[in-house]
Amino acid sequence: MTTTAVTTTGAAQQRTPLWSRTWVKIAGGFIVPVIIVAAWYFVTATGMVPPYRLPGPLSVIEAGAELIQRGELWLHVAISVQRVFIGFAVGSLIALGFAALVGLSRIGNVLLAPTLVAIRAVPSLAWVPLLILWLKVGEESKITLIAIGAFFPVYTTVADALRHVNPQLVEAGRSFGLRGWSLFQTVQLPAVVPSVVSGLRLALAQAWLFLVAAELLGASMGLGWMLNNSQQTGRVDRLLLAIVLLALLGTITNAILVLFEKAVLKRWM
Repeated sequence: MTTTAVTTTGAAQQRTPLWSRTWVKIAGGFIVPVIIVAAWYFVTATGMVPPYRLPGPLSVIEAGAELIQRGELWLHVAISVQRVFIGFAVGSLIALGFAALVGLSRIGNVLLAPTLVAIRAVPSLAWVPLLILWLKVGEESKITLIAIGAFFPVYTTVADALRHVNPQLVEAGRSFGLRGWSLFQTVQLPAVVPSVVSGLRLALAQAWLFLVAAELLGASMGLGWMLNNSQQTGRVDRLLLAIVLLALLGTITNAILVLFEKAVLKRWM
């Protein structure tokens, strides 16, 4: 019995394509970044690009070390992460409510969908002067802008998924006496769980994009503020440091959501 199990496991591993194995995915994900850093180092070390246009990787690391010694870097990171997560949570929760109204109710779809489509077309920077006027220069305006950015990916994905739930599944649930919340919880929610998770991942990415615009609202700390301040003061090394940190944080938070996605799909699918 044990020999059969071992043989079956070995055969399953042999059938797994090389590019589908976990260690290959992790190692492969580092290939392009390593090539980019190597090319970056080469063009700066050989003088092909002047330092005032593109500082070398070591200069960017030194700029980060300087900010760490002054106790500023982790404060910038912490403030930006806090703004993103609060805005992401608020925007996503509100979006799930509107998605349920539009996706499950014909009246909600008729009344709300056209207006939300119009609001979605407004560029992120167009909200900045209005939020300053309404909410002044403070955390409320920044978090509100990030929440707006997180709202639409979740709303659009989940509302469309709810509208396209297989009608036969819904009718089957009703034939068993399911109505309202019980029907939603038993039939419709499991059908749209993959769309919910996909919408959350898109919303988190959008929240990081809106962060930079949000930190133009009179911020004095944060990675978006660092980008703007570095551009004004000509500190290209700090500007690149902020870009690298935003990329890393976006990748890390997305990886957390990937783990969440696997757990949720394992539970519901």
